[in-house]
Amino acid sequence: MCDTLVAIGDGRTLFAKNSDRPRDEVQVVEAHAARPGNGSLRTTYLDIDDVGACAVMGSRPAWMWGFEHGVNEHRVAIGNERIFTVDDPGPAPPALTGMDLVRLGLERARTAEHALDVMTELLRRHGQGGRCAEGKDDPYWSSFLIADPTSAWVLETSGRTWAARPVDDGAAISNRVTLRTDWTRASDDVKPGSDFDTWRDDRVPTVPSDDRLAATRACLATGAAALTPADLAATLRHHGERPWGAPGRDPTDCSPPPKGVDADLHGFTVCFHVNEPGFIVETTTSSMIAALPTGAAPLRAWVALGTPCAGIYVPVFPPDVVPPALAHPATWSRFAALRDRVEETPAALAGVRAVLGPLETELWQRADAAAADPATQLTCVTEAWRAVDAALVRLGA
Repeated sequence: MCDTLVAIGDGRTLFAKNSDRPRDEVQVVEAHAARPGNGSLRTTYLDIDDVGACAVMGSRPAWMWGFEHGVNEHRVAIGNERIFTVDDPGPAPPALTGMDLVRLGLERARTAEHALDVMTELLRRHGQGGRCAEGKDDPYWSSFLIADPTSAWVLETSGRTWAARPVDDGAAISNRVTLRTDWTRASDDVKPGSDFDTWRDDRVPTVPSDDRLAATRACLATGAAALTPADLAATLRHHGERPWGAPGRDPTDCSPPPKGVDADLHGFTVCFHVNEPGFIVETTTSSMIAALPTGAAPLRAWVALGTPCAGIYVPVFPPDVVPPALAHPATWSRFAALRDRVEETPAALAGVRAVLGPLETELWQRADAAAADPATQLTCVTEAWRAVDAALVRLGA
């Protein structure tokens, strides 16, 4: 499960994603330098031609090669979602996963449309397939939100079949097919005028996705040009009642995690906490907000490990000014401990936010000041992580 949204306007694009994965699966945030093409490249399951890569920053489950979301030096950001279609992914042989396609799109593309071309050509050549969870036979198809400073695309797939549409000023996707006849590009097996919703598996309820889409689309309804990264942070922390906890607002403003899923499948929230053994046991394991500006303004991002409610969005300057600690599995485990604490004792969330909320506001303000001077960005990010580390120690994590 996941949620991704994008807002285009006012000289930049804002991109945001929560990555919802098995609750004990470690996720790491890494910076990778550019590399020349050289022979073959090992993805999660396949060896493919290595045509080289630009510099990227991405978040990935520690056991796989691909990214859940990320951004590259050309200011392209991509995130993916699991979707359910009439084509069964079970029999498909191991190939590229949706996460592999995210990373390959980021490594190879200079614009959002270029990434769409790269990803769909790779899909045509290699297909999708292979388990998408560690130690569990759980393959699936993906949809994607692909953005750059002036444009974005929604791409939805079913095996090698795909359709895509450009985004006007904002879009949100979740774990369901959203395209109808509004697509403008598609694979050869999608006939002109086809309703892509006919690929949706109507046996899978859409309530869990629709509830979360209502929250992310409400954020976009504010108007793309009016939104700020803080507004997206508030939405990514949505527990089913309202956005909360945005930097610049009351840093202790919070609502507890949902109590569970009801008989009608309500209870799936953007900040994801579902622990229903035999059904779904997942939480948000990583989150990213990116500001993709036009012109000479610096590329910005804010990354959080674990659930956003019990975490902190650390400011970074992609693709390379990123705290190395975010790439250590032990760092993820510290935030997972805070998540467990607030899930077991919801009243504990206020205490966590009392420490992390004001610090997040302060770090964002420092990063805003450093953004104008590249020479200070590394120092800013290094000091930010030291402050986060000290806050985690204070919280006993």
